[in-house]
Amino acid sequence: MKVSLKREDSKEGDDVMNIVLLGPPGAGKGTQAKSISKRFNIPHISTGDMLREAISSNSELGKKVANIVERGDLVPDDLMIKLVKERISREDASDGFILDGFPRTTVQAESLRYMLKEMGDKINIAIFIDVGEEEVVKRISSRRVCPNCGKVYNLLSLKPKNDNICDECGSELVQRDDDKPETVRDRYEVYIKNTKSVIEFYKSQGKLKTFDGSKDIDKLASSIIDYLESL
Repeated sequence: MKVSLKREDSKEGDDVMNIVLLGPPGAGKGTQAKSISKRFNIPHISTGDMLREAISSNSELGKKVANIVERGDLVPDDLMIKLVKERISREDASDGFILDGFPRTTVQAESLRYMLKEMGDKINIAIFIDVGEEEVVKRISSRRVCPNCGKVYNLLSLKPKNDNICDECGSELVQRDDDKPETVRDRYEVYIKNTKSVIEFYKSQGKLKTFDGSKDIDKLASSIIDYLESL
């Protein structure tokens, strides 16, 4: 059964729940987004998936994105907003959506607010999954990947049956460069630097809700869903 969330003080988007999901790499945003999506029947819209879909569609917008990505450049804000607008205009997002990976800057957050206002809509809540640097480093540096079949493991939460050997194909697991501690620390610092202003942006509007991301995954999911249901 679809659950309809309503904010009595809202003048726009009364019958929808539009969520921005914030958190550093390794915070478990994808896992939590899936739980929210399943519970409230609203789509999880990640930046990466959106870009890949646009490129594979071979549309005019997709071709522009493909050219930018092929050059190794960042997709400009105005193009990202067009992609977001196209995605949230689909039927499956009529009761709300979860944005994961956007906005990353205050400029993007302002552009998103303006775009939604033009559509007679708005962001209802920004969920920030707060995880400290050391916990992020521990989680991500524990990842191991099979170079043959691509299966991903985690030495903390999803261990292979045999030490450092893939369950599926028997290949020796490897640690990606992006998952090495020094790289993870750099990624964490960049995230905090870029996203701090976005956190303050939603906090100043009274829309930010922070959760302790170091909690057990299931307990965290329960806390987030309970909060959303209370709205």
